[in-house]
Amino acid sequence: MNKTVLITGSTSGIGLGIAKKFAKEGYNIMFHGLEANGQDIANDIAQEHNINVGFSNANLLQSDAIEHLVNETINTFGSLHILVNNAGIQFVSPIEDFPNSKYENIIAINMNAVFYASKAAWKHMKNQNFGRIINVSSVHGLRASEFKSAYVTAKHGVIGMTKVMALEGAPFNITCNAICPGYVKTPLVIGQIKDQAKAHNMTEDEVVEKVMLKKQAVKQFVPVEAIADMAILLAKDSSTTITGTSFVLDGGWSAQ
Repeated sequence: MNKTVLITGSTSGIGLGIAKKFAKEGYNIMFHGLEANGQDIANDIAQEHNINVGFSNANLLQSDAIEHLVNETINTFGSLHILVNNAGIQFVSPIEDFPNSKYENIIAINMNAVFYASKAAWKHMKNQNFGRIINVSSVHGLRASEFKSAYVTAKHGVIGMTKVMALEGAPFNITCNAICPGYVKTPLVIGQIKDQAKAHNMTEDEVVEKVMLKKQAVKQFVPVEAIADMAILLAKDSSTTITGTSFVLDGGWSAQ
């Protein structure tokens, strides 16, 4: 029987890259995202790799919707082995101007949703004596940057939560780890490059080198494939003793 993975935010960006890698490995996948063509994205990958898929556009701002998403996955495939908490949003602003609603939504989706999804999957994973929870945090879970108070707070929280779940899951073969990327060239980041170029009166190449990748020793975006490869490693049966750890893929940012 193929193992099943639920990946939040998997119809674009990092999540989609992770989903494609799991599909290549033959996993059943519950896709999740807000793209209008999310079901089509899932179906295309299913056809290409001959796997079973589902799709949900569950609202991660609502704890009951998250619980339903996990239960829907289990009901659809009869199992849930790997949970990848990937979905996230961003907003940049000085603290004094940071809208309360933006702060609350970032905390809800980037951190609280990790808790609610993991909680909903926990009993099932415990009963089957197998679970792999992979939280996509960020280098901002380890380091701070100006004007990202909500995002940095949420990502630090995810790393703390990862450690607690690793300890509680250890007796039941449930591991929990975090992946902490630096900048990844997703559609969201590409949009930011254009905006920053206008704001700083720079070329887009200058923005990448002097603004976005300034803190990275390696002046390259982190490949989505590297994050997906790490997720596959952490999902393996043999990764029982890899738990409670943050894997940093940041081009040397946190080495400074």
